[in-house]
Amino acid sequence: MRIAIVTDAWSPQVNGVVRTLTATRVELERQGHEVVVVSPDLYLNLPCPTYPEIRLAVATSTSVGDRLAAFAPDAVHLSTEGPLCLAARRWLVRQGQAFTTAFHTQFPDYFAARTGIDAGWVWPYFRWFHAASSAVLVSTPSVRQVLRDHGIDHSVPWSRGVDLDAFSPASPPHRAFASLQRPIQLYVGRVAIEKNIEAFLRSAHPGTKVIVGDGPARAMLEATYPEAVFLGALSGAELSSSYAGADVFVFPSRTDTFGLVMIEALASGTPIAAFPVSGPIDIVTPTTGALDDDLDAAIASALTRVRDECAQYGQTYTWATSAVQFVSALVPSAQSLVRAA
Repeated sequence: MRIAIVTDAWSPQVNGVVRTLTATRVELERQGHEVVVVSPDLYLNLPCPTYPEIRLAVATSTSVGDRLAAFAPDAVHLSTEGPLCLAARRWLVRQGQAFTTAFHTQFPDYFAARTGIDAGWVWPYFRWFHAASSAVLVSTPSVRQVLRDHGIDHSVPWSRGVDLDAFSPASPPHRAFASLQRPIQLYVGRVAIEKNIEAFLRSAHPGTKVIVGDGPARAMLEATYPEAVFLGALSGAELSSSYAGADVFVFPSRTDTFGLVMIEALASGTPIAAFPVSGPIDIVTPTTGALDDDLDAAIASALTRVRDECAQYGQTYTWATSAVQFVSALVPSAQSLVRAA
């Protein structure tokens, strides 16, 4: 199958959406599909306000449509709700061509966290954007319910995977951990206000808090919480060693739709402590972690879990299965739209 994926999130950005799409593309091609990614780097692009590492494409629907037409895909998937996918949506609707969309990010809640403006002002755009798609791909049942609650009821499941060659309990602990007081409590991800990292840094459980990642809130958090260890962005063996060397993985976000880092931590044998919200409630089981509105209680409970059981569960998430789900959700691009634009 010839598959076109249009996305506003792509390299060199480092986030869950980019990692998911990159892994999906690799697995789709391994399974014999031909994939083209239409991304901001192909066009004039500008930095996103407050997020300069995110590039926003300046592209017309005609220019995006010409690129899609030249590839002649069997199916088109719009991965995000930003300007590039909006341009593609306009062209596809004009052509009467079917497409799928995805809900990767609780952007209305992110927007509210960063601006103080009610998320309810953003949902009408999301309802409109996804209304024209044949299906909205979502990662978990709880996110599917969130969309239903906001009037988007044509979602289908698309789970995530783990690179099992990279993440396993066999990875040696990160070298920085040797001198740290245990238990080592780890966060991995973007260091940004919407990730609610301060809830973790304010927690009182003894041990050492380690932050892996970078982002606009890093300088402020480092200054405010000097007792925490900030290792910056890690990749490859260093990232694997941070997961495997930690005693508990703390996921303080209340707005993520999945949390790819959680299953990477589990595959590495590290239990999860998190709030009982969308994402964690779909991933964390009683034997692999703890969910509690009191993060200290969640951390204390998660530390009692058996690491081998965490690893066995985490390793059930594969990109091969994820890619099969993705393909099964696609629709022929020549099919007429089944929903009003």
